[in-house]
Amino acid sequence: MSSPTPIEHARQKVAFALDYPTLAEATAGAKIVAPAVGVLKVGLELFVREGPRAVEIGAACERPVFLDLKLHDIPETVERAVQNAAALGARYLTIHAAGGRAMLERAANAAARATSPLTLLAVTVLTSLDQADLAALGVAGSTRDHVVRLAKLATEAGVQGFVTSPQEVAALRAAVGPAAFLVTPGVRPAGSATGDQKRVATPQAALAAGADLLVIGRPIRDAEDPLAAAQAIASDIARSLS
Repeated sequence: MSSPTPIEHARQKVAFALDYPTLAEATAGAKIVAPAVGVLKVGLELFVREGPRAVEIGAACERPVFLDLKLHDIPETVERAVQNAAALGARYLTIHAAGGRAMLERAANAAARATSPLTLLAVTVLTSLDQADLAALGVAGSTRDHVVRLAKLATEAGVQGFVTSPQEVAALRAAVGPAAFLVTPGVRPAGSATGDQKRVATPQAALAAGADLLVIGRPIRDAEDPLAAAQAIASDIARSLS
């Protein structure tokens, strides 16, 4: 098998967030953008409305699905939810590291038993939060300190994938090592609006800091030509990787 071209390698670094209100819109958007991205992300809004049918978009577009449900519940409930997500064919699944060690261990064990590969991604600190928000929640120390603290807890519980903002990805890489799979939301091409994200960076900066997969939604979805926007991002990534 031949090695992927630089542009193909770059596309694998992009997860397109299917932040659409209906299955029909998400399916149409995914089919337009799929040639230029590596992963399709199904979030809470779409999954709550459409359920398992939303995950089927991945198969229709021949792309793996990142099921972003941020599970956070008692250990047994999360374990069963992970089993169900695996049965749906999800390739990636988010859980909250703040759920605690027992929850993380049960989730990791369920993922390990899956018949097809399922990578758990422990969410550390949401990109919509900053240090002032954490302080209001009673969290001491910096945002970076809390990200690393939660990631170490998840690692000890058997989780090897993480979600963190571009601003903490370098510290997280240093803390959890080269084998961990790091996913970075809050990625915005230069000049894009930040929206409700408080800790953002460009694709090139996030990759340089150590990210493996970049979550990009609105800059592609809301572009006049979504496919062209995704292709431009992949081209910029290819140039930075070379």
